[in-house]
Amino acid sequence: MNRKAFFAISLLVILAAILTACAPAANKVTVATDATFPPFEYVDENKNIVGFDIDLMNEIAKEAGFEIEWVNVPFDSLLAGMATCQYDAAAAAISILPERQAQMLFSDPYLDAGLVVVVQDGNTTVKSKDDLVGKTVAAQLGTTGEIEAQKIANVNYKPYDSYDLAFLDLMNGQIDAVIADNPVALGFVAANPGKLKTAGPVFNSEQYGIAICNTKSDLQTKINAALKSLVDSGVVSQLAAKDLTLQ
Repeated sequence: MNRKAFFAISLLVILAAILTACAPAANKVTVATDATFPPFEYVDENKNIVGFDIDLMNEIAKEAGFEIEWVNVPFDSLLAGMATCQYDAAAAAISILPERQAQMLFSDPYLDAGLVVVVQDGNTTVKSKDDLVGKTVAAQLGTTGEIEAQKIANVNYKPYDSYDLAFLDLMNGQIDAVIADNPVALGFVAANPGKLKTAGPVFNSEQYGIAICNTKSDLQTKINAALKSLVDSGVVSQLAAKDLTLQ
């Protein structure tokens, strides 16, 4: 082999190695979440994103054979990103709604949930959603809680980027009530004993699903197959018992 041929082959080998290193992993899936929804997704004391949805999605990835690259973004940005396929999927206690189904695919439902009103523990005037007329009511931007809050007559609706800020203002007396998903509400109530309580029954029953980019039906199929396997084997029930404060 002459010197020119040797260098040419060497160059091709180096280029091939570089291209292989730069190529994205075929089995890597970008999953968005909004880590402000305990007990579904939140940041723990070690700065790790944890919670039921995180554990569930990690188990689905393991079952389906792909890797996850997590992206933590505000919920309204998450929905906008999913509508434009900025992310492959999203796991963030996302209610399956017709208007969302028009923009993105969804997995099979993995949890039934609804909304509930949360007030200060000492509040004796608000006993249900019907008592919120004319009150200052908060919810997180882009959520079904926001949709329901805006339906209340003469409401002074106050939107928040995250529920932790809304509940902080509620405890400080800046607002009268927060409308949130029941499991999320129960997580904040449990974390603040003597400060918060739910008022009235759960309403507006809805189901959570994993959102998926609307061009990735193959990913939807993989996620649904893995989810069914995890439900049938009891893994989802075990995760719920470990992570959720549904009481």
